[in-house]
Amino acid sequence: MSTTTQNKLESRYAGITLEGHPHALTAWFVVALRLVMGGMILFAGLGKFAIVSGEAFDASGFLIHGVDPASPVSGLFAAMAGNAALLEVINVIVPVTQVLIGVALIAGAFVRLAALGGAIQMAMFYLGGWEGQWLALFDSTLIYAVLFLALGAFAAGRIAGLDRYIEQLTVGGQPLLERFPKLRYVLG
Repeated sequence: MSTTTQNKLESRYAGITLEGHPHALTAWFVVALRLVMGGMILFAGLGKFAIVSGEAFDASGFLIHGVDPASPVSGLFAAMAGNAALLEVINVIVPVTQVLIGVALIAGAFVRLAALGGAIQMAMFYLGGWEGQWLALFDSTLIYAVLFLALGAFAAGRIAGLDRYIEQLTVGGQPLLERFPKLRYVLG
């Protein structure tokens, strides 16, 4: 015997209530979005490795020449580019985190953590590329940041992902999320 339930989205925040009834295929599109965004950032990260692209990733070009002076982070990015040790760290962190975010999204594991990492990276890229124009509010990197946040909000790892199984693990006789409730912020 099968049962059907009605999909419902509902949120109450700051005295405002939002309600909606998503289509039955919504879960499939959430999974597709997770896979597409995971693949996009995975291959962006892989392309920054010398073994793949033929030359090592160097963030100094973007940090020095790619940031418009009107950008609110131009001074910060210039200071980062001026510090050789920090620049070397950035040259490793950016591609490695992109690969990790991509793998996590594709596998559906630690999706909320990966989505937050992706959103932070995209926000930094967005701010670095912002030239102070209002039309730049709709730049693709900002859209990517919002999509990453949506994946976390939808708990996309619980839909055909490993987070569903990770959350069901038993640790010391207790379900994982009961024993470590703060993991709710990174799983899902």
